[in-house]
Amino acid sequence: MEITTKSRKLKITLLVYIIIFYGTWTMYTFLVSPFLEEHFQNAAVCQIIKECIKNLVWTLPAMLLVHHFSSEVHIKLKEMFTTKVKWLHYLPIFAFFTVYILTNHYMMHHSFKISPDFGAATIIIILSVGLTEEMVFRGWLLNATISSDKNKQWQAIALNSVMFMMIHFPTWIKHDTFVSAFTGFGFIELIALGVILSLSFLKSRNIFIPILLHMYWDLLVMMLE
Repeated sequence: MEITTKSRKLKITLLVYIIIFYGTWTMYTFLVSPFLEEHFQNAAVCQIIKECIKNLVWTLPAMLLVHHFSSEVHIKLKEMFTTKVKWLHYLPIFAFFTVYILTNHYMMHHSFKISPDFGAATIIIILSVGLTEEMVFRGWLLNATISSDKNKQWQAIALNSVMFMMIHFPTWIKHDTFVSAFTGFGFIELIALGVILSLSFLKSRNIFIPILLHMYWDLLVMMLE
């Protein structure tokens, strides 16, 4: 009975969390972010403030919820930060990201140039996004929904990857890239990335693996013009 009650509380919490989280982030994207950009002319300072807010909205609640539901989640909070990892096992993924992004970029632009926008603000984004998005989507949401039955795990991975793609909707709409993200099949790329990051987290049982993979992906994407 106690297990059933805890499981029910977790499901209700997940539902409420998802509604509040997506709603809050949508309002932030359309209201708070433009306000900060208007009032802070220094790009790096503005980005630091934005990422501090993002960590308060994303990372902190996710960590607190994982800790609170420690008996229900697949990987406990302490374990995901302390599990020893054989890093060499994940080098092929870093190599795949490198080949895929560089090849795709060259096919589209026929050259490699560092983006003129690549600077301190971009580095801050790269460092923060990897942490915040992985803590929420892999460390919390996937962790709380994944089944111990391996035959059912793909359902949670697929749902998590689609949700990961959907959190980008407000940004796509804000920058008028929503339609092109679908017509250019960029949404599929994000779903596939979500699957890879999910599998790396479940296999390693260490949140730093998907965080670093995510950072590396963003670095390659944002560094090139």
